[in-house]
Amino acid sequence: MQSDEMIWQLIGNHFCSFKSKTQTQSFCRNEHNSTGLCNRQSCPLANSRYATIREDKGVCYLYVKTIERAHTPAKQWEKIKLAKNYAQALQQIDDQLLYWPKFQIHKCKQRFTKITQYLIRMRKLKLKTQKKLVTINKKVDKREAKREKKALIAAKLEKAIEKELLERLREGTYGDIYNFPETAFTKALDEEEIMSESENEEEGEEEEEEEDGDIEYVEDDEFDGSDLEDMEDYDGEEEDEEEEEKEVEVAPVQKRRQRKHIEIEYEDARAKRIRH
Repeated sequence: MQSDEMIWQLIGNHFCSFKSKTQTQSFCRNEHNSTGLCNRQSCPLANSRYATIREDKGVCYLYVKTIERAHTPAKQWEKIKLAKNYAQALQQIDDQLLYWPKFQIHKCKQRFTKITQYLIRMRKLKLKTQKKLVTINKKVDKREAKREKKALIAAKLEKAIEKELLERLREGTYGDIYNFPETAFTKALDEEEIMSESENEEEGEEEEEEEDGDIEYVEDDEFDGSDLEDMEDYDGEEEDEEEEEKEVEVAPVQKRRQRKHIEIEYEDARAKRIRH
């Protein structure tokens, strides 16, 4: 038969694994303790008739231990779910602990009130935005910084190699044989095509501007005497046809980056001067 007084003499005055002593008071770390203090009335091990309140995932339960179930430790505690309504839950505690000591009933109600209050505070805190503290690992940060530096150096080296390959490709150092990487080679070819297209466009614009501005008018003093004699002979044979002659224009010869002077001769004016 279980003796509560003998159990308390052993664990109260000697060793107890749940006891935590301080300079002023002793505390109990047993999860079924209703007050958290280590004394005769609050000890769940030294009382064969005991009741407490526990919370599991936001739901409160009333745990009751009686002497009739002392021989079955697996079924020693009776678990009773309490209502969410505070008044109804207090009424349940009174009904279940009808003939129990007032100390046990009062401590159970007090513990249930405290659990209900901190559950309400938890719900309010979840609705508010809070700052999350994140640990900083300096070793990881240093390692990442070193990796970034190495990656930057490697990127600069690749750009330098690519630039050198482009220069060799333009100069034709290796002729028609290229052992460059395929990606760099294709990229270089694309850049070459873009550059050649832009140069052709610029040259076309320059030629158009030159064609527009290369028209010049020549004075009559530049002609020689032999030219005038030839023109007299020609005018004597075809005097009737001179009235309907048209202006003869010499088309400019297009050459890249060379300006060609164009001379325009008006035969009507010459004939008039010859006649006079």
